[in-house]
Amino acid sequence: MHTVTGRWKLGLALALITAACWGTLPIALTLTLPGMDPFTITWYRFTAAALVLGAILAATEGLPTWHALGGRVRLLLALALAGLTGNYVLYLVALSHTTPSVAQIVIQLGPMFFLLGGLIVFKERFSARQWAGLALLILGLALFFNRRLPELMNLSSGTGLGVVLLVLAAIAWAAYGLAQKQLTTRFRPQQILWLLYLGAVVVLFPTASLVEVRHLDALQFWMLIFSCANTLIAYGAFAEALAHWEVSRIGAVVSLAPLFTLVSVWLVERLVPGLLGPEGLNALSTVGALLVVGGSAVCALGAANAPHLVSTSEVTSPQARVQ
Repeated sequence: MHTVTGRWKLGLALALITAACWGTLPIALTLTLPGMDPFTITWYRFTAAALVLGAILAATEGLPTWHALGGRVRLLLALALAGLTGNYVLYLVALSHTTPSVAQIVIQLGPMFFLLGGLIVFKERFSARQWAGLALLILGLALFFNRRLPELMNLSSGTGLGVVLLVLAAIAWAAYGLAQKQLTTRFRPQQILWLLYLGAVVVLFPTASLVEVRHLDALQFWMLIFSCANTLIAYGAFAEALAHWEVSRIGAVVSLAPLFTLVSVWLVERLVPGLLGPEGLNALSTVGALLVVGGSAVCALGAANAPHLVSTSEVTSPQARVQ
């Protein structure tokens, strides 16, 4: 059984770095989208991740062996690849219809769908604390959208379409997570991710317009670079944090990512007015965001006490979650 070092201060710092990376990512992606389509952005992000992670695995002699790819493993890899790729692309398409704060709040449903999937697929059980956390999250979502409830009724465009796509992105991530949990019996998480990154590079190549990068302005280009680096930094910090601190506590800290988004959007609006579209949040929306974060944190902490529950330590989030 893996044991942590107990260096909780370092674990906390690394978890905060992960949350900050995931919290600022939707802003960078929003600023990149006017100059590059979602499929091409995703291809560049997967390519960068595959190259760096592949180099690390090669240097440590950790590359997976191809003879381990049996029939059932290939099926699970295909499911995980579809889920992870779908999550990345759907999240970006959703950002074209909504705002960074909305995207980061709604995508919190991903871990919830993953845990609920564990109830069905692996016959897991929720603790009372986790059911309370789920209730808080749902209440928080209702309050967060208090001014936008009429917009949510229109599912063909705008915020309504964006939220539908985000829910689908969260479901896709949950499917990826459940498939990866099964794959951890054959490969280490880093090996699984590298195989998925390689697969995504191949799958997305026909849809990617690689020359678009030449037409980006300076801001869009550097935001693309930041988006590629963001996933690598977040993943590295998350993986290292697991070595020093308990999974449930890391999960609770990482749940703060939406707050980093809200603060970052607030700063951008004041430093560069008009760069981002209006969020349209009121005091009740802020309370709702806090409840979503609180509900996610309670579910993460509750996992430590839930018997036979799916452990999120076995799944790397795609922001290493999209995110």
